[in-house]
Amino acid sequence: MNAMSAIAAYKDVSLDIDVVDADPHKLAAMLYDGALVAIRQAKNEMQQGNTEAKGRAISKAIAIIGDGLQKGLDIKAGGEIAQNLFALYSYMVKRLVTANATNNAAILDEITRLLSELQEAWNAIRPQVAPTAPAGERRLSGQVRA
Repeated sequence: MNAMSAIAAYKDVSLDIDVVDADPHKLAAMLYDGALVAIRQAKNEMQQGNTEAKGRAISKAIAIIGDGLQKGLDIKAGGEIAQNLFALYSYMVKRLVTANATNNAAILDEITRLLSELQEAWNAIRPQVAPTAPAGERRLSGQVRA
C-alpha cells in the first residue's frame, strides 16, 4: 500500500489518530476503523434526519475508502488480490453515494459488513507482516524512519 497516500487521506478526513509513526499494516487497519466509524455515524445521522451531518459522515467514509484504502493499493505488486480489492472499494464508494442520495440505511449496513470482513481478514494477517525494525523505527514506503 502507498503509505504516504493513505496518511494524506487519513489526515484529510480529520481522524484523530497519529498516523506518522504507523507501519503500513497498522495504517490500513486504522483506515478500516475510520471508515467504519464514519459509516456508523452516517447511519445515526440518517436515522435522526440530520441530512447535512449524514452527508459529511458519508463523505468521510468515501474519502477513507477511495483516497486511502483504494489509492494505497499497489496493483502491480498485489496482482489479482489488489485488483479485486480495487473493484470492491469502487463498489463501496458507489454504494455509499447511493446511500447518501436515497437515505438507504440498508446500504450502509451492507458496506459495514463488507468492511468488517475485510478488516477481520486484515487483522488476522498482522502476525505475519509485523515490522521487524527495532523499536522506535518504522518502515514507510520502503524507507526506515526513526
